Amino acid sequence: MSDNKELQQRRRTRLRFQLRRKAGGRARLSVFRSSKHIYAQIIDDAHGRTMAAASSLDRSLREELKTGADKDAAAAVGKLVAERALAAGITEVVFDRGAYLYHGRVKALAEAAREGGLAF
Repeated sequence: MSDNKELQQRRRTRLRFQLRRKAGGRARLSVFRSSKHIYAQIIDDAHGRTMAAASSLDRSLREELKTGADKDAAAAVGKLVAERALAAGITEVVFDRGAYLYHGRVKALAEAAREGGLAF
């Protein structure tokens, strides 16, 4: 039987393959969720560089958030990454949830990024 890490890796690989097929030249909004914080970055896979990034560890968010591991923190990170992406001239992205289910903090981050002006 496969262990949890192997299953996560398989889900991540399967999702990235689908994203590459459907991206159409758009940048990728990648999410990483740890037990204490949440991170988001917009990656241009064609050039292999990060265009914008935000996390619950940013100074502006760290002062106003109670913890980096709840839906409020995820929503704040989503709004911040959308704001930084729009400043960099990025309006359309594909959402890379990694091996995480589209639920809870990941969903809150995605919805906040949409409200912030990103289209995906």
